[in-house]
Amino acid sequence: MTTGRRRFLGSSLAAAVPGRAASGRPNLLYIMTDQQHWNMMSCAGNRWVKTPAMDSLAASGVRFDLAYSANPVCMPARTSMMTGRFPSWFGYRNNGPGPIANFEPDNAMGNVFRRAGYRTVFGGKTHWPRPITAANIGFEYITADERDGLADTCAAFLRQKQEQPFLMVASFINPHDICYMAIDAHAKATKIPTPLPKSVIERQRVAEASRPPANTEQAEFFRRHCPPLAANHAPTSGEPAWLGRYGGFRGWARKNWTAEEWRLHRWAYCRLTERVDGEIGRVLEALRTSGLDKNTVVVFASDHGDMDSAHGFEHKSLPFDESARVPFIVSWPGNTPAGRVDRKHFVSSCVDLLPTLCDYAGIDSPAGLPGRSVRPLVEKGAAPDWRQDIAIECSDSRCIRDSRYKYAIFESGEPRELLIDMRNDPGETRNLAATAKHAAVMGDFRVRMRRRSEEMRDEYGLGLAV
Repeated sequence: MTTGRRRFLGSSLAAAVPGRAASGRPNLLYIMTDQQHWNMMSCAGNRWVKTPAMDSLAASGVRFDLAYSANPVCMPARTSMMTGRFPSWFGYRNNGPGPIANFEPDNAMGNVFRRAGYRTVFGGKTHWPRPITAANIGFEYITADERDGLADTCAAFLRQKQEQPFLMVASFINPHDICYMAIDAHAKATKIPTPLPKSVIERQRVAEASRPPANTEQAEFFRRHCPPLAANHAPTSGEPAWLGRYGGFRGWARKNWTAEEWRLHRWAYCRLTERVDGEIGRVLEALRTSGLDKNTVVVFASDHGDMDSAHGFEHKSLPFDESARVPFIVSWPGNTPAGRVDRKHFVSSCVDLLPTLCDYAGIDSPAGLPGRSVRPLVEKGAAPDWRQDIAIECSDSRCIRDSRYKYAIFESGEPRELLIDMRNDPGETRNLAATAKHAAVMGDFRVRMRRRSEEMRDEYGLGLAV
């Protein structure tokens, strides 16, 4: 359907839909969490967590099962979301402060929609490198609160009379607080200085999330309530040498945590996810009670995941699915197929976001972006020439995944490469990179990695490519 026809149909329906802006264009609500992997929702089959708000979006929309972060660490992923570019476009690959190169604020999300007549508001966690700010990418920053205050502010905004279509970004912090469990355990064991006092609220939330159910003794807690160790908790057989070099709290936890400590980490991760689900629920309730839900496209995702005890790791930044694979849901009641799960198409939660929002608004996305709108996948379940693989840029590695294999190459060490048969080994437990049987597969992925790095002008990727 052409952009002009979408606009005409939207205008013809304007009077029939409560809360629809006079232009006929839908409102857009992007809700994001921090450090939530794809399986950390009850609608994804995780019986250890209850997420009714997220589940409600999946029930009224389409959930993409194969969504990946462009780079599974906060600042690169968030930069990618707001610009539609891979982090490598900016010469950026970790949580450094910047400045970044090639930044074009006029083509960033808020400015694109503001020029198109949308009111653009942003609340919650930003965490961008210099020179990105909410103002220079076109957003009205309505609150810096990342928790309950964000939910309240967003709900209050949604209850206001809307004079124009809006794009709202609600950026919640949790379940990111889980980071402090290993950080503080390492600090206590090694007697290193305690991190900055500004993290008081994070520690309070972790302490609350770590408590067992009331009147439950420890033995019963671990027997009946606490999640077991991940089935893929052991290191990947033949893992790249780089993974064994991690120091600091990540390496310490991998070497020293007991099975019960890992299980408690998983329990707290679930509780923190439930906390943010409750905050999201308040925003969605305000959307419904305001009458705006029938004319608001809601997209839900996370910037990256958490290793959640897989391969003996917590935290992020690795190409394994627990770190890089994230929730991605598109819901527009009455317009999106209800409760469908797309298990076939690879989606980038970062570079596909801006084209998708532009498509629903009926406006052109900036030229030359590497992502695509997922709207055809939502509405038709297919799209011409959709990508057959997906790239993941990590701090210390580069990765490509297709329907059968995942290939990654790390900065140094021997072995340096990783090849996983995702069809037969979804837990990523065996590295096949050195097997003679897979020599041709390895050769193909090496060519694809170099070609992709050249096309993306990814200097770090080219430096890694064999």
